[in-house]
Amino acid sequence: MGGGILALAGVAFATAGPAAIIAFAFNGVIAYLTAASFADLARRFPESGGVYTYAKKVLNIEVAFLVGWVVWYASIVAGVLYALGFGAFAAEGLARALPLIGVSAEWARGPALRVGLTLGSIALYTAILARRSGGGGDAATIGKIVVFTVLIGAGIVAWVGQSPTELLGRLDPFTPEGTLGVVAAMGYTFIALQGPDLIPTVGGEVKDPGRNIALGMYLSLGIALAIYLPLLFLMATVGAPPGGIQAAAVANPESMVAISAELYMGPSGYWLVIGAGVLSMLSALSANVMAASRLAFTMARDRTLPRRLGHVRGPTGTPVVAVVVSGIMMAAVAVAIGDVAAAGAAASLIFLISFALVHWTAVLARSRSGQSGVPVVAITGGILCLGLATFQAFVIPDAGTVIVLWLAIGAVLYLAVFASGASLADASAEARDPDLARLRGRSPLVLVPIANPARAASLVDVAATLRTPGTGRVLLLSVVRPESGGSERDHPALRDAEAVLGESLQRSFESSLVPETLFTIASDVWREIARVARVQRCETVLVGLPDLAEPGVEASLENLLAGLDSDVVIVRAPRGWRINDARRVLVPIGGRREHSHLRARLLSSLSRSGERSLTFLHAVPTATSADERRHGEREVRSLARDEAAGPYEVQVETTDDATAAIIPRAAEADLVIMGMQRRELGHRPLGVLALAIAQRTDVPLVLISRRPARSLAGLATPHFRLP
Repeated sequence: MGGGILALAGVAFATAGPAAIIAFAFNGVIAYLTAASFADLARRFPESGGVYTYAKKVLNIEVAFLVGWVVWYASIVAGVLYALGFGAFAAEGLARALPLIGVSAEWARGPALRVGLTLGSIALYTAILARRSGGGGDAATIGKIVVFTVLIGAGIVAWVGQSPTELLGRLDPFTPEGTLGVVAAMGYTFIALQGPDLIPTVGGEVKDPGRNIALGMYLSLGIALAIYLPLLFLMATVGAPPGGIQAAAVANPESMVAISAELYMGPSGYWLVIGAGVLSMLSALSANVMAASRLAFTMARDRTLPRRLGHVRGPTGTPVVAVVVSGIMMAAVAVAIGDVAAAGAAASLIFLISFALVHWTAVLARSRSGQSGVPVVAITGGILCLGLATFQAFVIPDAGTVIVLWLAIGAVLYLAVFASGASLADASAEARDPDLARLRGRSPLVLVPIANPARAASLVDVAATLRTPGTGRVLLLSVVRPESGGSERDHPALRDAEAVLGESLQRSFESSLVPETLFTIASDVWREIARVARVQRCETVLVGLPDLAEPGVEASLENLLAGLDSDVVIVRAPRGWRINDARRVLVPIGGRREHSHLRARLLSSLSRSGERSLTFLHAVPTATSADERRHGEREVRSLARDEAAGPYEVQVETTDDATAAIIPRAAEADLVIMGMQRRELGHRPLGVLALAIAQRTDVPLVLISRRPARSLAGLATPHFRLP
């Protein structure tokens, strides 16, 4: 509290005249609406990360990255504002104090001292916060409140001895720049009321977050407004220099509060403001360094920033690397901006955009949680934030340009560096978290074509594991062929369909799964599966592994894979097998990430029902060079780390016969999970390795294939019955 008004009150008066009071009051209304949306989201998601975490929960990982990227920069720029403010106040104090002891103060008014003080304050608080987990204590905050209370009390006393008519006359003209001046002042100074949003960024470290986050936001904002508005009024009246507050603020915006206090309190008022300014800027700087580092730490854990930012130090759990990197970023931006007004405008614009996203997220979270009623507060707050941000972008185009450039840099970095790891982490999170898909408005469908009653139970069991908890759906498909023979009441195909449905539903009830069922009539079973998958927009198609020795089986399987836009999972399991009984899981991998997304989702789905003994096996040809072997092993370990949900081990085997390395280990496992390729038509779909494992072992086997970028048309007619 305090840093924003001390740094930007002069800017507001220079832009809007006495109507700066109204600008701060209107900003208070927007801030309170925003705090209400923050509080609602914080109750739902009491985790660190603030708006980034909320976007990740309700939207998707790509939007969450852009939100986090913007808010990270916003916290950095806000920290820069307060570091620059500290440099300005400390330099001003030195320039006034040095002549009192007979020392020349010319050098104190130059830019070098301000730059040095700015960078020194950033370095100091970066070092402090890198060594401890929490923020600052209460002493500085209480001290600031005492100082502001004295300033306001002295201003009220000054009113008593003067003519109210004359003092109120200093407010005329109240809006010298009109409505546009008031709105412009709101844009410049909105950052002064930004502080409460820092509280949810450390929500995971707050005791009783459902209560204390909301309480902290409302109280901090209320106390700040109870101090800011009276102080601004006193500045514009008893603290207005000859010529009016606007003219004085244009001449010296950064020291306007100190100048006003000196007019009605004498030198003691000036030094009180300088002292309060130094305390306020440093505490606000500390808060923003901590908020920026916690946001970077959370993003690193989600793979949307480099992993090293997610490292913590010792028992305090302090994200040291994230703190240091955020501090370095602040120092670089401080050197680039170098101006308090520009920093305030840029920070205000960034936070207005991020707060508009908070309101949007709150609206979506409410509607997807099944709550009735129109979220008037969130909708109104979102419109106001977005409207003020749009105005600000046009009034100060440089601030808008900075945002566009920062977003462009972030988008390029995400696509080039972070997209793969972030997508895997997000797939795992959605598979584990029952609420995530629901909050994102997703209801992914698993299609399970079944024709053999003996395999129905195992397929339904796997489908129950694969489906997204809470909102995921399972559709049991039975394709009836219009075969001749038998009466209408005793048709062979109908008898098979009845048996399949009965066995499937029995296992569904045992798995607490309530599936949907669909019967269709078609002579071409495999083409019908592809059609239903396309019409129903299935995320995953789950089928049983057919008898590969039967003529035409591989060709039909190849055609099915080529015609599907969905993820495909093929299961080979003995009758009565349950996937939850598979405790030892073998995952042979080649080091590529073609199937990583689907594999991560499957492994995370398995982890919901208990911990597994997970082994990633990688075979390296004997002719591989030492450098290539080391590089390949690093890639495999990185892939395993991204995909595994829980404890795992990585085994690297040097051999020219991968099959011989896998088969003995497969015999010791309860389940083998392998990828299969989707190639051009005419190629074997399972590949030599997967085919050999399927033919030479009887271990339960799951073959997975990630959906292609586009589907291939033209399915051949199958020559065998659906397993």
